[in-house]
Amino acid sequence: MLLTHIIIIIPILIFGLCIGSFLNVCIYRLPIGKSIAFPPSHCPHCRKPIRVRDNMPVVGWLILKGSCRDCGSRISPRYPLVELLTGLFAVCTYLKFGATVEATLYFFFIAAFIVMTFIDIDHRIIPDKMTLPGIPIAFIAALILPHMTWQASLYGILAGGGSLLLIAIGYSYFTGKEGMGGGDMKLLAMIGALCGWKGVIFTIFFGSVLGSIAGIITLRGSGQGMKSAIPFGPFLSIGAISYIFLGQK
Repeated sequence: MLLTHIIIIIPILIFGLCIGSFLNVCIYRLPIGKSIAFPPSHCPHCRKPIRVRDNMPVVGWLILKGSCRDCGSRISPRYPLVELLTGLFAVCTYLKFGATVEATLYFFFIAAFIVMTFIDIDHRIIPDKMTLPGIPIAFIAALILPHMTWQASLYGILAGGGSLLLIAIGYSYFTGKEGMGGGDMKLLAMIGALCGWKGVIFTIFFGSVLGSIAGIITLRGSGQGMKSAIPFGPFLSIGAISYIFLGQK
């Protein structure tokens, strides 16, 4: 039985690593409006195409020792990190849900959460081109997922988008400043469509706890007080992924 699992897990891991490589392309190109298909992968500094042997997930970065073969420019270790994360989540979804449509759907959304997390970290935005189509796609997925209904998905959309909207309105009213972007609301509406209203409550609570801890650390380290802002999208994504694997328990 163990050998069978290993034989299955290895190609799933490799598949996840390859998807992670594609996610790196999305993270870099989507915010700046570039096509995710053309041109092929290339060094952002010297513009030389990346050779096939150097484009292998994780392994290519290690072979190159984190630098471009042509110009020697540094390649961020975040590239193999994203690939590893995606590969591990591919394995985790298989171990949790088995070789099912459910596992495939959840992995698809986890991949989207990874992309939105790193885009939000880099640019403080969550692309509408991901969340707006993501909401109806998640609603359709809810019709297939066990333990989910279209009613629960609809309530999740309303709870997700509506709750953050109320918080944003309240914060703006009392402080006169915008404290939460519309991208967070759309992301939570997407999470609600996938996980239902219970998932929204879990995600807000879990994400807020993590965000508060990160905020305290950031404020102390930056020396800028409350002027130092951190994106909330990554914590919502972490909360949603946690709910997918642990939320029911």
